[in-house]
Parts: sequence; structure tokens; C-alpha cells
Amino acid sequence: MPSFRQMIDGFMERRVAHIPALQVSSDQKLALCRQHGDFAVAYSTAVQENLKHFGDDRGYLAYATKMGHTFVLGDPVAPRAERERYIQEFVKAAVSPCFVQVGKETASVLSRLGYRVNHMGVDTHIAFDQHSFAGKRNETVRYSERWLIKQGYAIIECDGTKTQAEQIKSVSEGWRSGRIVSRREMCFLNRPFFPDLSPHMRRFVILNPDGATVALLDFDPIFEDSVVKGYTAAFKRKLPGTTPHAEIGLTKFAADRFREEGHARVTLGLSPLAAIESSGFTESRLWRALFQRAFHSDRINTHIFNLRGQAAFKRRFHGDEVPTYIAFRRRTPLEMIALLRLLKTL
Repeated sequence: MPSFRQMIDGFMERRVAHIPALQVSSDQKLALCRQHGDFAVAYSTAVQENLKHFGDDRGYLAYATKMGHTFVLGDPVAPRAERERYIQEFVKAAVSPCFVQVGKETASVLSRLGYRVNHMGVDTHIAFDQHSFAGKRNETVRYSERWLIKQGYAIIECDGTKTQAEQIKSVSEGWRSGRIVSRREMCFLNRPFFPDLSPHMRRFVILNPDGATVALLDFDPIFEDSVVKGYTAAFKRKLPGTTPHAEIGLTKFAADRFREEGHARVTLGLSPLAAIESSGFTESRLWRALFQRAFHSDRINTHIFNLRGQAAFKRRFHGDEVPTYIAFRRRTPLEMIALLRLLKTL
């Protein structure tokens, strides 16, 4: 028998505007992503099974619904010159959807359409033509990699044969057991974790002196015109008790590998609610204040999600903090509750 919450959700879902469904296969979504997936969550929009899609054979928007509200993830996966059209058509079809983790160009379009646009956090970008791990400020990053090697750890790229999927699954489950909320994984902003390697993914692991996998770091591709131009960190996980040097050393090792291969950049992923300032667009000052307060809240960081810890880890690498945006018309508490439930933080 459905719970009361499920009954309420079902009632509210029936109020969502009818949106013409785009029927595309996984291969078709990946093909579009290879052509136009030049932003951090583009790959996630193509591989998340719980997302819906709107568009045509030239491009799409990925979205999900919760509690009668519609939420778009990221920018359109479409030719850059046509992205504004996809946004306009979806806004018309979906009736005031909320856009989450979008870039500045999409934010500008939405602002012209009457949306309030707020910062929702930053993504740390390391552009290899402007950044290196040399110098005093990156001394601790270099030390972590050296420490691991001196202690007998090995850092390798996983090609699907050096480490088995069961070992990877064990690391992931061990990591989850120590999380603030261990019974569920966040979704929407995060794609599902895959124990097996998926197309175009890169995975780096740490083996302890006995050869067992104790930590991993997964990256999703960032494309431009069907060429991989960079990677974005998707998951970092380690067994409980593993040295804190593991995550830092893994990140440096992977970034150095990407640099050697001639890729343009790596991004470390979203730091939610970090560095919230005035967005430069018409925005909700109330939500800006609430986002800032949430980031500094001991209660939220201790019992819901470690926002400050996420941001502090990424700032160790001294990349550029690029703002990401959330855009909404309704600006109601119910819409924000629906988003938090979609993310599975509530």
C-alpha cells in the first residue's frame, strides 16, 4: 500500500504540465553528448536513467519532476548557436521549470526570460595552460602523492582488468557506510555510481602494499566536437580508515595524466552553496541569504551534507572557482523542498 508521502507525490505529479517526450536510445544520447557535451554535467545528462529528455535529433534538455515541479539539469546538449531556442521551447512547454547547475550563458538567457538567477555554488576548474602543481602553495598536494608512494601504495589507472568490479563495489559501499546519510545516494546532480567502467569514463585507484584497492576516483568526459577536451571528477571514494592523503594524491596523479595527454582541463565538480555572492542577474536576495546561511550552518554540515568539507578539499588545488547558477520563477519554499527531495537530501 502506498505511503501518505507517495500519495501526495502522486497527486502533485499529476499537476505537472504535459511535456512532449523525446524518445532517444542510450547510444543516441551519448552521440549527442560527444558532439555538444562541453560542460561538466553533460555526460551525466546522457547516462542517468531517471532523467527525461526534451528536444529533437539535434539536441536535448535533461530534466526530472518532483512534487509537481520540473527541474532541468545543466545546459542544453545541443549546438551552441541553438541552445537559446531549446531553452525557450522548454520553458513554454514545461510552464516555469527550474534550471539547476547551469552556466553563465544559460543563466543570461533565462534572465531575459524573466527568471531570477542565483549562484548555487562553484565548480573548480584547472586549466592546464594556466595551472601547475609547482610552487609553495601546492606543496601539500605534492607531498600527499610522495607520501603514498613512500608508504608502498601504488596509484594506477584502472582499465577494467587490474581491479575487479567487486573490489570497486566494496570500496564504494565502505565509503557510503561512513557518510552522514548512508542509506541513500544523492541523485540528479550526481549520476549513479557504476562499479564497471562505462564508455569514455576514466578511473584511477590506489592499491595498498598488499595489492588491494582502497580508494578510487572516477572522471566523466567533457567533449567538444566529438573530441574529449577534459574531464570532470564524478566520484571519489575510499575505504574507512584510509589515509586522507589518498584523495589528494589521486587527484594530482589523474590531473597530471590528463595534462600529459594534451587535454585542456579538469574540473573537480560542484561545491554546493560555496562562495555564494550576488549573481549579477536579477535574483532572489532571500535565497542568496539562505544559501549562505546553509553553507555556514553547523547543523547542516554535521547532519545533512558536509558542504564546507567539499569546498575545502577542492580549494587545496588552487584552481579557478567558476560560478554555477540556479534559475527559478516561482521562488517558493515548496519548490526548494521538491528539489531537495529530488536530490535525496531530505
